[in-house]
Amino acid sequence: MTLSPSLAGKRGLIIGIANDASIAAGCARAFAAAGAEVAATYLNDKALPNVRAVTEPLGCSQLLPCDVRVAGELEAVFAKLTAEWGRLDFLLHAIAFAPHEDLHGRVVDCSAAGFAMAMDVSVHSFLRMARLAEPLMAAGGSLLTVTFYGSERVVAHYNLMGPVKAALESAVRYVAAELGAQGIRANAISPGPIRTRAASGIDRFDELLATAAAAAPEHELVDIDDVGALAAYLVSDAARRISGTVIPVDSGQHVMA
Repeated sequence: MTLSPSLAGKRGLIIGIANDASIAAGCARAFAAAGAEVAATYLNDKALPNVRAVTEPLGCSQLLPCDVRVAGELEAVFAKLTAEWGRLDFLLHAIAFAPHEDLHGRVVDCSAAGFAMAMDVSVHSFLRMARLAEPLMAAGGSLLTVTFYGSERVVAHYNLMGPVKAALESAVRYVAAELGAQGIRANAISPGPIRTRAASGIDRFDELLATAAAAAPEHELVDIDDVGALAAYLVSDAARRISGTVIPVDSGQHVMA
Protein backbone atom coordinates (compact mmCIF):
# COMPACT_ATOMS: atom_id res chain seq x y z
CA MET A 1 0.00 0.00 0.00
CA THR A 2 1.30 3.50 -0.82
CA LEU A 3 0.56 6.60 1.21
CA SER A 4 1.27 8.96 -1.69
CA PRO A 5 -1.42 10.34 -4.01
CA SER A 6 -1.77 8.70 -7.39
CA LEU A 7 0.56 9.78 -10.19
CA ALA A 8 -1.17 7.51 -12.72
CA GLY A 9 -0.99 8.99 -16.19
CA LYS A 10 1.78 11.42 -15.28
CA ARG A 11 5.20 11.51 -16.89
CA GLY A 12 8.29 12.82 -15.14
CA LEU A 13 12.01 13.34 -15.69
CA ILE A 14 14.54 12.57 -12.96
CA ILE A 15 18.00 14.12 -13.19
CA GLY A 16 20.49 13.11 -10.52
CA ILE A 17 20.34 9.37 -9.90
CA ALA A 18 23.86 8.27 -8.99
CA ASN A 19 23.16 4.84 -7.45
CA ASP A 20 20.50 3.04 -5.44
CA ALA A 21 21.38 5.02 -2.30
CA SER A 22 20.95 8.45 -3.86
CA ILE A 23 18.07 10.77 -2.99
CA ALA A 24 16.97 10.78 -6.63
CA ALA A 25 16.71 6.98 -6.53
CA GLY A 26 14.37 7.12 -3.54
CA CYS A 27 12.26 9.66 -5.39
CA ALA A 28 12.25 7.59 -8.59
CA ARG A 29 10.94 4.57 -6.69
CA ALA A 30 8.21 6.66 -5.06
CA PHE A 31 7.13 8.18 -8.38
CA ALA A 32 6.93 4.78 -10.04
CA ALA A 33 5.11 3.22 -7.09
CA ALA A 34 2.49 5.97 -7.35
CA GLY A 35 1.94 5.10 -11.01
CA ALA A 36 4.07 7.62 -12.91
CA GLU A 37 6.01 6.87 -16.07
CA VAL A 38 9.55 8.09 -15.53
CA ALA A 39 12.53 8.97 -17.66
CA ALA A 40 15.97 9.41 -16.14
CA THR A 41 19.45 10.54 -17.00
CA TYR A 42 22.94 9.27 -16.22
CA LEU A 43 26.11 11.30 -15.94
CA ASN A 44 28.45 9.21 -18.11
CA ASP A 45 29.25 5.64 -19.16
CA LYS A 46 30.95 4.91 -15.84
CA ALA A 47 27.78 5.84 -13.96
CA LEU A 48 25.40 4.02 -16.32
CA PRO A 49 25.42 0.55 -14.65
CA ASN A 50 24.63 2.05 -11.23
CA VAL A 51 21.80 4.14 -12.65
CA ARG A 52 20.40 1.29 -14.74
CA ALA A 53 20.24 -0.87 -11.59
CA VAL A 54 17.75 1.67 -10.22
CA THR A 55 15.74 2.40 -13.36
CA GLU A 56 15.33 -1.08 -14.87
CA PRO A 57 13.18 -2.48 -12.02
CA LEU A 58 10.98 0.60 -12.35
CA GLY A 59 10.35 0.08 -16.05
CA CYS A 60 11.93 3.44 -16.82
CA SER A 61 10.92 4.22 -20.39
CA GLN A 62 13.94 6.34 -21.26
CA LEU A 63 17.47 6.53 -19.89
CA LEU A 64 19.47 9.33 -21.45
CA PRO A 65 23.01 10.71 -21.01
CA CYS A 66 23.22 14.14 -19.41
CA ASP A 67 26.17 16.05 -18.01
CA VAL A 68 24.99 19.64 -17.63
CA ARG A 69 28.61 20.79 -18.05
CA VAL A 70 28.68 19.44 -21.61
CA ALA A 71 27.17 21.78 -24.18
CA GLY A 72 24.02 20.41 -25.74
CA GLU A 73 23.48 17.32 -23.56
CA LEU A 74 20.66 18.79 -21.46
CA GLU A 75 18.99 20.18 -24.57
CA ALA A 76 19.22 16.76 -26.21
CA VAL A 77 17.35 15.20 -23.28
CA PHE A 78 14.45 17.60 -23.69
CA ALA A 79 14.46 17.20 -27.46
CA LYS A 80 14.09 13.44 -26.95
CA LEU A 81 11.23 13.91 -24.49
CA THR A 82 9.53 16.31 -26.88
CA ALA A 83 9.77 13.76 -29.67
CA GLU A 84 8.74 10.75 -27.57
CA TRP A 85 6.24 12.21 -25.12
CA GLY A 86 5.31 15.69 -26.28
CA ARG A 87 4.64 16.72 -22.71
CA LEU A 88 6.10 16.60 -19.21
CA ASP A 89 4.19 16.65 -15.93
CA PHE A 90 7.03 16.91 -13.44
CA LEU A 91 10.78 17.20 -13.17
CA LEU A 92 13.21 16.42 -10.35
CA HIS A 93 16.54 18.29 -10.30
CA ALA A 94 18.82 16.49 -7.83
CA ILE A 95 22.35 17.47 -8.86
CA ALA A 96 25.00 19.55 -7.16
CA PHE A 97 28.75 19.91 -7.49
CA ALA A 98 31.68 21.96 -6.25
CA PRO A 99 35.37 21.38 -7.03
CA HIS A 100 37.10 19.51 -4.20
CA GLU A 101 39.58 22.26 -3.36
CA ASP A 102 36.82 24.87 -3.13
CA LEU A 103 34.43 22.64 -1.16
CA HIS A 104 37.04 21.78 1.45
CA GLY A 105 38.32 25.30 2.03
CA ARG A 106 36.90 28.41 3.62
CA VAL A 107 34.14 30.16 1.70
CA VAL A 108 36.17 33.37 1.66
CA ASP A 109 39.02 31.48 -0.03
CA CYS A 110 37.01 29.86 -2.82
CA SER A 111 38.21 30.53 -6.33
CA ALA A 112 36.13 32.46 -8.83
CA ALA A 113 36.23 29.47 -11.16
CA GLY A 114 35.17 27.05 -8.42
CA PHE A 115 32.35 29.30 -7.29
CA ALA A 116 31.15 29.71 -10.87
CA MET A 117 31.26 25.95 -11.47
CA ALA A 118 29.31 25.21 -8.29
CA MET A 119 26.68 27.79 -9.19
CA ASP A 120 26.40 26.60 -12.78
CA VAL A 121 25.95 22.90 -11.98
CA SER A 122 23.92 23.29 -8.80
CA VAL A 123 21.75 26.33 -9.56
CA HIS A 124 21.80 27.56 -13.13
CA SER A 125 21.10 24.03 -14.37
CA PHE A 126 17.77 24.20 -12.51
CA LEU A 127 16.91 27.41 -14.34
CA ARG A 128 17.90 25.84 -17.65
CA MET A 129 15.69 22.83 -16.93
CA ALA A 130 12.77 25.09 -16.02
CA ARG A 131 13.13 26.95 -19.31
CA LEU A 132 13.33 23.73 -21.33
CA ALA A 133 10.44 22.13 -19.45
CA GLU A 134 8.16 25.14 -19.83
CA PRO A 135 6.89 24.37 -23.37
CA LEU A 136 6.30 20.73 -22.38
CA MET A 137 4.13 21.82 -19.44
CA ALA A 138 1.39 23.56 -21.39
CA ALA A 139 -1.20 21.98 -19.10
CA GLY A 140 0.82 22.84 -15.98
CA GLY A 141 3.44 20.89 -14.11
CA SER A 142 5.76 20.63 -11.14
CA LEU A 143 9.46 21.45 -10.85
CA LEU A 144 11.27 20.04 -7.84
CA THR A 145 14.82 20.39 -6.54
CA VAL A 146 16.80 19.35 -3.46
CA THR A 147 18.44 21.68 -0.95
CA PHE A 148 19.88 21.50 2.59
CA TYR A 149 19.55 23.63 5.74
CA GLY A 150 23.17 24.74 5.32
CA SER A 151 21.58 27.32 3.02
CA GLU A 152 20.26 29.36 5.93
CA ARG A 153 22.50 28.32 8.83
CA VAL A 154 26.22 27.81 8.98
CA VAL A 155 26.88 24.07 9.05
CA ALA A 156 30.45 23.05 9.84
CA HIS A 157 32.28 21.71 6.77
CA TYR A 158 29.38 22.42 4.39
CA ASN A 159 31.36 25.45 3.26
CA LEU A 160 30.79 26.67 -0.31
CA MET A 161 27.62 24.63 -0.77
CA GLY A 162 25.85 26.82 1.81
CA PRO A 163 25.78 29.96 -0.35
CA VAL A 164 25.11 27.81 -3.42
CA LYS A 165 22.04 26.16 -1.88
CA ALA A 166 20.82 29.59 -0.70
CA ALA A 167 20.94 30.71 -4.32
CA LEU A 168 19.07 27.59 -5.41
CA GLU A 169 16.27 28.28 -2.93
CA SER A 170 15.97 31.84 -4.19
CA ALA A 171 15.85 30.54 -7.76
CA VAL A 172 12.94 28.29 -6.79
CA ARG A 173 10.96 31.26 -5.53
CA TYR A 174 11.55 33.29 -8.69
CA VAL A 175 10.71 30.34 -10.96
CA ALA A 176 7.49 29.80 -9.01
CA ALA A 177 6.56 33.45 -9.46
CA GLU A 178 7.45 33.63 -13.14
CA LEU A 179 5.81 30.37 -14.24
CA GLY A 180 2.91 30.23 -11.82
CA ALA A 181 0.43 31.83 -14.22
CA GLN A 182 0.99 28.86 -16.53
CA GLY A 183 0.16 26.39 -13.81
CA ILE A 184 3.80 25.41 -13.30
CA ARG A 185 4.85 25.04 -9.68
CA ALA A 186 8.37 25.04 -8.23
CA ASN A 187 9.40 23.75 -4.82
CA ALA A 188 12.50 22.55 -2.98
CA ILE A 189 12.78 19.65 -0.56
CA SER A 190 15.25 20.12 2.28
CA PRO A 191 16.17 16.73 3.76
CA GLY A 192 18.17 16.24 6.87
CA PRO A 193 21.63 14.74 6.29
CA ILE A 194 21.54 11.41 4.47
CA ARG A 195 24.49 9.13 3.77
CA THR A 196 24.80 9.41 -0.02
CA ARG A 197 27.77 9.40 -2.36
CA ALA A 198 27.43 13.15 -2.84
CA ALA A 199 27.43 13.74 0.92
CA SER A 200 30.59 11.68 1.32
CA GLY A 201 32.51 14.61 -0.14
CA ILE A 202 31.77 16.70 2.96
CA ASP A 203 34.44 16.62 5.65
CA ARG A 204 33.54 14.78 8.88
CA PHE A 205 30.10 13.86 7.58
CA ASP A 206 29.67 11.16 10.23
CA GLU A 207 29.76 13.89 12.86
CA LEU A 208 27.06 15.79 11.00
CA LEU A 209 24.85 12.69 10.97
CA ALA A 210 25.31 12.14 14.69
CA THR A 211 24.60 15.79 15.49
CA ALA A 212 21.45 15.75 13.35
CA ALA A 213 20.10 12.62 15.03
CA ALA A 214 20.78 14.04 18.48
CA ALA A 215 19.15 17.39 17.66
CA ALA A 216 15.97 16.09 15.99
CA PRO A 217 12.94 15.73 18.31
CA GLU A 218 12.44 12.19 16.98
CA HIS A 219 16.18 11.42 17.38
CA GLU A 220 15.98 9.68 14.02
CA LEU A 221 17.63 10.39 10.68
CA VAL A 222 15.56 10.50 7.52
CA ASP A 223 16.25 8.23 4.58
CA ILE A 224 15.78 8.42 0.83
CA ASP A 225 12.35 6.79 1.03
CA ASP A 226 11.15 9.56 3.36
CA VAL A 227 12.28 12.10 0.78
CA GLY A 228 10.65 10.11 -2.01
CA ALA A 229 7.29 10.07 -0.24
CA LEU A 230 7.35 13.86 0.05
CA ALA A 231 8.50 14.27 -3.54
CA ALA A 232 5.66 12.10 -4.84
CA TYR A 233 3.16 14.21 -2.92
CA LEU A 234 4.61 17.50 -4.16
CA VAL A 235 4.42 16.54 -7.83
CA SER A 236 0.87 15.20 -7.44
CA ASP A 237 -2.36 17.10 -7.97
CA ALA A 238 -2.92 16.99 -4.21
CA ALA A 239 -0.18 19.63 -3.89
CA ARG A 240 -1.50 21.82 -6.71
CA ARG A 241 -1.63 24.90 -4.46
CA ILE A 242 1.87 24.47 -3.04
CA SER A 243 4.55 26.46 -4.85
CA GLY A 244 7.61 28.56 -4.11
CA THR A 245 8.32 26.71 -0.88
CA VAL A 246 11.26 24.99 0.80
CA ILE A 247 9.85 22.01 2.68
CA PRO A 248 11.98 20.23 5.31
CA VAL A 249 11.91 16.48 5.84
CA ASP A 250 14.35 16.13 8.73
CA SER A 251 12.53 14.53 11.69
CA GLY A 252 11.85 18.03 13.02
CA GLN A 253 15.49 19.11 13.29
CA HIS A 254 14.73 22.52 11.71
CA VAL A 255 12.63 23.59 14.71
CA MET A 256 15.45 23.12 17.19
CA ALA A 257 17.86 25.85 18.24
